[in-house]
Amino acid sequence: MKKRQALTSFLIAACLMSVMSQGWALENNVQITGSLVSEPCTLDPKQSDIPLDFGNLVGKYFALNARTPGETFNIVLIGCDISLGQSATVTFLGTQSGILPGLLAPDDGDTHGIAIGIEQLDGKQVPLGKPTPAYQLTEGTNTLTLKGYVAAPEPDAVSNRKIVFGPFTATATFEVAYP
Repeated sequence: MKKRQALTSFLIAACLMSVMSQGWALENNVQITGSLVSEPCTLDPKQSDIPLDFGNLVGKYFALNARTPGETFNIVLIGCDISLGQSATVTFLGTQSGILPGLLAPDDGDTHGIAIGIEQLDGKQVPLGKPTPAYQLTEGTNTLTLKGYVAAPEPDAVSNRKIVFGPFTATATFEVAYP
């Protein structure tokens, strides 16, 4: 009797194992794809963080001017191989100002009443989320120079108390694409 029970238990276990193993044996249930690419340039790691300090801005300045003069900053690309790409664009990303669309809001929002703009050297604005016109690349190191500025929404922003005095910080990231 014990032999029969043991044999029956063994057969039941074997049947269950074969059924269970069939449930787990799926073919091609994970497919992984991707592309390995070679970019024409590399961002210079020594200059990947780009500080832009506007110093102390006098509030009355905005009573006469809608914005500050542009402060230049550089994006340095190294090891450029123009056989892989001959041009580059830059797109800036960040929190867009609610008071000045296309410009960057300070990190604590529009509470300061100002926004930060980015422009090309010729003064043409580079709105957030939109690529710059293409920069032509040369072999080796390329420096893409742009300008940042602080803007107020209106000439009466100071007298209307729409500008709040104090320190401000704004953070943007950028993407370099090779069209």
